[in-house]
Amino acid sequence: MSDQVLLAVEAISKSYPGVKANEDVSFAIAEGEVHALLGENGAGKSTLVKMIYGLVKPDSGQMRFRGRPFAPVAPREARQAGVAMVFQHFSLFEALNVAENVALGMENPPVMRELAARIRAVSEEYGLPLDPARRVGDLSAGERQRVEIIRCLLQEPKLLIMDEPTSVLTPQEVEILFRTLRQLSSEGTAILYISHKLEEIRALCDAATILRRGKVVATCVPRQTTARAMAELMVGATLTPPERRATAKGEVVLGVTDLSLASPIPFGTALKNVSFTVARGEVLGIAGVAGNGQDELLLALSGELRSAPDKVRVNGHAAGDYGPLERRGAGLVAAPEDRYGHAAAPDMSLVENAFLTGALRRGLTRRGFIDWRATRAFAEEVIASYDVRTPGSHVAARALSGGNLQKFLIGRELDQAPEVIVINQPTWGVDAAAAAAIRQAILNRAAEGAGVVVISQDLDELLEIADRFAVLNGGRLSKPRPVEGLTIDEIGLMMGGAHGMEVAHHAEA
Repeated sequence: MSDQVLLAVEAISKSYPGVKANEDVSFAIAEGEVHALLGENGAGKSTLVKMIYGLVKPDSGQMRFRGRPFAPVAPREARQAGVAMVFQHFSLFEALNVAENVALGMENPPVMRELAARIRAVSEEYGLPLDPARRVGDLSAGERQRVEIIRCLLQEPKLLIMDEPTSVLTPQEVEILFRTLRQLSSEGTAILYISHKLEEIRALCDAATILRRGKVVATCVPRQTTARAMAELMVGATLTPPERRATAKGEVVLGVTDLSLASPIPFGTALKNVSFTVARGEVLGIAGVAGNGQDELLLALSGELRSAPDKVRVNGHAAGDYGPLERRGAGLVAAPEDRYGHAAAPDMSLVENAFLTGALRRGLTRRGFIDWRATRAFAEEVIASYDVRTPGSHVAARALSGGNLQKFLIGRELDQAPEVIVINQPTWGVDAAAAAAIRQAILNRAAEGAGVVVISQDLDELLEIADRFAVLNGGRLSKPRPVEGLTIDEIGLMMGGAHGMEVAHHAEA
């Protein structure tokens, strides 16, 4: 790492109606430095990196890049200056191959044969091998991220911004990514790294700037700071880890038997002979790399994807052919991964979004009409209980930060007195304090007698809250087994497809 400052951000501010996203933010990144940007959801991280990348114009303040004034008005200008960004949500066309997707992200792409050769060379140089001819729809989530990274590296950036880069990776893929980032750092490329996984920050980053409600509140050296201390700096309060209450397991409230279903999702993964049960008071954790059937399983459990009646039993009902409303009536609520468009209608208010799934179980209609007073009270109850940062229940869902919308959506489901809960990625993109609150709320519902299925790519999360654990790989579910005694390495291998691991484990036992 050089002492030479690459990017200096000086007193940058940005406001939107009703909220100051950034206020007098200043920090600097040196050449070759891996610099973490930390903060709660809504702390201003996204707005800040959007200003650096030219997606948002600051209201005041200035930036300097390599000693010169830097004020990009579009991402093209930022890229020309030497700034590249890998977004949390991939921007890839699944029907096109790797080389075609890379070409779409370049200002002046070379002929395809030359580009394919460059992709091969750069991907091998940085330990991220890619076949430029493979169709993106056939790639794993980790391989798709490689496409985004290689697209950036072909620009030979001086600053690489990475937003939650490990959320879809196995532990082994995370280590490969970190080796690549350390290699880039040693070559002088600076990296601005955003993540809620604080142990990763400690392992990778040289320095950290911590934001709270739009302001810089602290800086630290992550290797010399505990994850808990960083989390408490982010939230400005003492954190308490979720507490599990001893709960006697009751009768089976969710049973899935030999479920095989084709995927309705383009380039999706069919479910193949999936079987498991969940008892009252139990949390079943299901891990897997993105794209291995998680979305399809959620659809099959929520009722959006139907099967023969006896394939899914909910609270004693043969419910395979029930739709979502009938399953809610039987006691099952579901929260899908996609916040925008599936779990929520982005342009509707929080009150209207509360009604969409809460109408039946919360009794939000009266004589065939929406009871707006009751619906508003329900929305405001969720906002208060789950510390959703919003000007009010009247605002559109899309106006909330991703993490705050996630808190609202999870709270909306958990506050319907469910007997079966199915959640895909409950704390995806959520800060440490909010994640702890959501996990505690899930454990509380289990303690009250609900059976819970948590589908997650966050292994630490599953090990913290689950009683039993299974892995979804290629649409097949491994046999659920107790969490106690499992290791991260073993789970990572199972996620990568080594289902023989569970056989070996039992043989050794």
